Amino acid sequence: MNFEFATAQRILFGPGEMARLPELISGLGNKAALVTGSNAERVGPIFQTLKAAGVEPAAFSVKGEPTVARIAKLAAGARDLGCDFVVAFGGGSVIDAGKAIAALLTNTRDLMDYLEVVGKGEPFTADPAPCVAIPTTAGTGAEVTRNSVLLSEEHGVKVSMRHPKMLPTIALVDPELTRSMPPDVTASTGLDAFTQLLEAFVSKKANPLTDGICREGLKRAARALYKAYIHGDDLAARTDMAFASLCGGLALANAGLGAVHGFAGPIGGMFKAPHGMVCASLLPAATETTYEALKERDPENPAVKKYEEAARLMLQNDAATIGEAITRLKNICTQMFVPGLAECGVKESDFPAIVAKAKNASSMKGSPIQLTDAELADILEQSMHPPVDGDATLYL
Repeated sequence: MNFEFATAQRILFGPGEMARLPELISGLGNKAALVTGSNAERVGPIFQTLKAAGVEPAAFSVKGEPTVARIAKLAAGARDLGCDFVVAFGGGSVIDAGKAIAALLTNTRDLMDYLEVVGKGEPFTADPAPCVAIPTTAGTGAEVTRNSVLLSEEHGVKVSMRHPKMLPTIALVDPELTRSMPPDVTASTGLDAFTQLLEAFVSKKANPLTDGICREGLKRAARALYKAYIHGDDLAARTDMAFASLCGGLALANAGLGAVHGFAGPIGGMFKAPHGMVCASLLPAATETTYEALKERDPENPAVKKYEEAARLMLQNDAATIGEAITRLKNICTQMFVPGLAECGVKESDFPAIVAKAKNASSMKGSPIQLTDAELADILEQSMHPPVDGDATLYL
C-alpha cells in the first residue's frame, strides 16, 4: 500500500470549461508562449481570448511529432521574447511540446542534458514555468503526465524529458473541443487512451488508486469509443472519451505502461506512423503474449486476474474471458481500419533493432513480466498485418 500519486495542480473537466480560461491564467504572467498545432482557424479564438484577458500571446506552432531540435529552437525563442508562462492548446504532441518549453524557459542548459536514454537524464535546477494544458484530442492524457515525448531524429527513437514538476499547472479538459476530430484521429487517439488504461492497470507499478482510475476509464472507453468514432458530434460519447483519456494520463503518470508503449517509442522514431494506430496494431498480440507468459511463468502474479477483470470491463460482461477480449481487440483493429506494422514500413529485418530499443525503453519497465527476445519478436511478427479473423460488425 506504499505509493506516491502526483498530478497537475488543478484539473478542470467538463463541457464549456474552456470559457474559464481568462480567470485561470490571471496572475500567471504578462506574456504567454501559445503552443499550438498547425490549424490557424482554431488558433485565432484562443489568441484573441488571451489578448482580451490582458496577456500578450506569442504563437509557436508544432507540426507533427515534436523533435529535439524543434523544441530547443522554440524554447530559445520563447526565452528571447520574455515569455512568463505557456498555454498549450492541441493534441498530445502539442501539449508535450508545451510542457518541454515550460521546463526549458527556466532550465537553460542543452536539451540533451535532460533527456532519458539518449541524453544525460539530469534533473532540473529550477522549477518549470507555469503551463496550462488544453487538450483538443482524447488520447494521450498528456495534460496530466510528468514527461514530454520528443523525437530524436539523430537516434531514430522517441524519448522522454521527465520530471515530477513537469506536471502542468492547470489541466483544462473541455470535451467540446474534441467534437471536430475526424474519425481517423478519433480512432488513433481513442485507441491510445484504451491501450494506456489497460497497460497501466496491469503494470507492476500499479497501486489501488491507479487501479480505480483505470477501471472507470476502461468502462467509459468500452462504451463510448465506437459512438465517438461513428457519431463525432455525440457530446456524451466525447465526454466519456475525454474522461477516459484523462484517466489514462493520471494512471500512466503514476503506474507506468508496458510492452505496447515499449515498442511504440522505437517504432515511432524509426517510421512515420500515427502513435495510436501503432499501439492498436500491437495491442492484441502484446496482450495475449504477456498474459500467456504470466500464466506459464508467474501464475500468482496479480496481473493475471487484472487482465481477466479488464476483459470483463471491456466487454461489459461479467462472464467474459480473456480469449473473448483478445477477439474483441482484433475486431477493433478491423472496425477502425488499423494498419499492420508492415503498412508503417516495418520489415522483418528491423525486428532485432526494434526489440533492442524496446527493451531499453522506459515504458517497458512497467510490464508485469519480463518478456523474452523471442516473445518480443513474436509480438512484432503477429502485428505485421491486420488480423484476418477480425469481425467488422459495429458494436454501438
